[in-house]
Amino acid sequence: MLYWLLFQVLHEYIPAFRVFGYVTTRTALASLTALALSLALGPSMIRKLRELSFGQHIREEGPQSHFKKAGTPTMGGLLIVTSIVLPTLLWADLRNPYVWVALLGLIGFGAIGFVDDYAKVAKKRNLGLTARQKFWAQVFCAMVVGFVLLLLHANQAYSTAINVPFFKQFKPDLLIESLTRNFWTYPLAFILFYFFIVFVMVGSSNAVNLTDGLDGLAIGLMVIASGAMTVLTYVSSHAKFSDYLDLAHLVRSQELTIFCASMFGASLGFLWYNCHPAQVFMGDVGSLALGGGLGVIAVLIKQEVLLVFIGGVFVLEALSVILQVGSYRLRGGKRIFKMAPIHHHFEALGWPESKIVVRFWIIGLVMALFALTTLKLR
Repeated sequence: MLYWLLFQVLHEYIPAFRVFGYVTTRTALASLTALALSLALGPSMIRKLRELSFGQHIREEGPQSHFKKAGTPTMGGLLIVTSIVLPTLLWADLRNPYVWVALLGLIGFGAIGFVDDYAKVAKKRNLGLTARQKFWAQVFCAMVVGFVLLLLHANQAYSTAINVPFFKQFKPDLLIESLTRNFWTYPLAFILFYFFIVFVMVGSSNAVNLTDGLDGLAIGLMVIASGAMTVLTYVSSHAKFSDYLDLAHLVRSQELTIFCASMFGASLGFLWYNCHPAQVFMGDVGSLALGGGLGVIAVLIKQEVLLVFIGGVFVLEALSVILQVGSYRLRGGKRIFKMAPIHHHFEALGWPESKIVVRFWIIGLVMALFALTTLKLR
């Protein structure tokens, strides 16, 4: 909105307003706006959540040290989502369909988390949505986003080719290759590609959700991941940078830089209140929204594979749960870790919570930097 007013309308009368046409300017402003909103709205939202008695429920099978956190306000993800959506609407070019796809993913996954959180806090002794209900709701949301992407593809506004780290020329495009080789293989390729992008979005959403178990852990890692995504969206949209790095030049991804910068600023602002000892938890409304938004961005800029490295700690957390459950079922109750996700394993070993969080941040930062270096190491 401000982009349209300041640049599209007023720059002819005030030449200095041409600066708002630069994506770098609007990226910085979006990040600062999101940070300011998060910091400014945080105290009142925390106070309101306390008044509504929207406190965190601690599961009995969780770490004993977490019982003292019971009653801490949750559903703080509403603050995060608000602080992402508003700056994006203010500073992005809303004629760009990628912006609306990213917002659709963020709000859609966030809505699932909201229903789950509300069921937990508003209905006492209710554990929220079942795992199956939550999973299929996420699949449905991802399928809606995927359908929109395929509509954009039909209008030549979205590429189905996939960038693969370390390889310059290897950019598989299942849909195009299957169509040119054999028309009858196209339906199968369509189903596989659709399944792939749904898997990326649902997997990303769940991975962030599983990581959100310690004060500041998930949101600190989101600061790192969203920062890396801001860089990726910018270089993908920049003709010279994308050519230099042998990336597909995605002009429309330029406005996604605004969205990612808003995610960075909102996450940084929320960390102010979520760091140990946390004044508020993001809840599923925050973790599912952030994870889903991260997955949608990766799918839009064709960096689905690189997302594994950018969100490396999220992936490790999800894998630890999968391995733990698989081991328990296949090995007659035997476990690999003392407790899963893996951050609880280190808690059970006696590591202080703050030490686990900072060390996981360091690992996340190293993996995100590694992911960015792969752009040239090809």
